[in-house]
This record gives sequence, structure tokens and C-alpha cells, in this order.
Amino acid sequence: MSDLGALIPRNREIHPDPYDPGYKTSVTRSPNLPLLSMESTPSEETGPRFGHGLIGPLDNNLILNFTRGESPAVGERILVHGRVLDENARPVPNTLVEIWQANAGGRYRHKKDNYLAPLDPNFGGCGRTLTDERGTYQFLTIRPGAYPWPNRGNDWRPMHIHFSIFGHSFGQRLISQMYFEGDPLIARCPIVKTIKDHGQIDRLVAPLDMSAARPLDFLAYKFDIVLRGRRQTMFENKLEGM
Repeated sequence: MSDLGALIPRNREIHPDPYDPGYKTSVTRSPNLPLLSMESTPSEETGPRFGHGLIGPLDNNLILNFTRGESPAVGERILVHGRVLDENARPVPNTLVEIWQANAGGRYRHKKDNYLAPLDPNFGGCGRTLTDERGTYQFLTIRPGAYPWPNRGNDWRPMHIHFSIFGHSFGQRLISQMYFEGDPLIARCPIVKTIKDHGQIDRLVAPLDMSAARPLDFLAYKFDIVLRGRRQTMFENKLEGM
């Protein structure tokens, strides 16, 4: 099953509004002219390949990877797992998934983060893994804390994890965020509010998955990711390869 071919055009109607005064920095960052949509070329239809030799045994374990297994991070232990698929519901295997997040107190390990919450000396806040042949991935980590940010008034970011996915081509590159089911700050977040379709917001919220939780150890959250697909030709009234 080949993944070569032209990419399906992006559906801009489901993307966040690039200009939203409620999200202060979008005012200066948003484009001033309408976006142009062009056909994909080999530059977008091809991309890097990553080998398992680049991934260490603790790279997807954020509880232990910063101290190389010597001391665990502090916080509520959780498992984040799911599948990476394309728009045709086909798995995207052997693709690099990277995450980064704040610690349990809501603070990042970054020199410009001056939030009052303490740093956890055993938590680095980032990890990576490769999807398997079914497109599945998983990370063992701690639930990140919410934190205030200087937007307008008393704004707080909900608990969230940042995701970076490479896909099989540069046109499938995706950077997104995952939120947690039941967090009341999601509906109050100015960044989330740039997404006007509530159905698309729901796609960014990972539901609790007790079937993957481990008793007396961790809860689990399921977060499936859909990348751009590729156009396919019809073969006997169905998509070839489906």
C-alpha cells in the first residue's frame, strides 16, 4: 500500500481563526492577506524517515527519562496513548511523535518560565516515540498542571500536552495540543476559543480510558491523531488500498 501521491487539500474551515483579539498575540502574528491554496508538490509529498536507532528505551517515559531511570518525577502518573491515522483512516506507521509539557505544578523547564510553581528536579518535560505498524503510540508521563499566562486579565491555560507529528511527508507535519476530559478551564481559554467549531474542540480533548489504566498505578487517556491523507484512485467502486 503506497503512500505516494498528491495530498488532500487542507480544510481551512476547521482551523482556528488566525486573528482573534481575545488571544492577544494573534493580532500581530496573523497574516494580513488571504491565504493561497496550491496543489502539493514533491516538496510537500515527501519527507524524512526515522529509524528505531534514534529512540532510546526511556524516551517515551517522561517519569524516568530526565534522570535516566534513577528518580521518578513527582505528580499524578498517567498513560497517554492512541493512533496516528490519515484522512482515509489508514494507519501512519513509523512516524515520529514528540511531546512536551509543564510539570505537575504547571511550570516548564525553560529559562523564560518564571511561574511561582517549583521545578521538579526529576522531570524534563519532553519525550518521543515512533508509531508501530498499526499507527499506535504511547507515553507514560505525569498530568501537567494548569498555569497563568499574561494574555488579558486573569487568564489560565488548561492542563495540556503539546504534540509534534512528522507523518510521512512534510505536508503531513502537525503541531497540536491535547486537553483533558472534564477540565473547566478549556471553555475559558482564549487560545481554545480561536476554534469556533465546538466539534473540532472536542477532537482535541482526550477522554479518560479506564480500559488502559493500570490499577494502583496510573490512569489513561486516549488521543487519536488524524493527519492529511493522500488522494486515491477508485478501483471497482472503492478506494484502492482500503
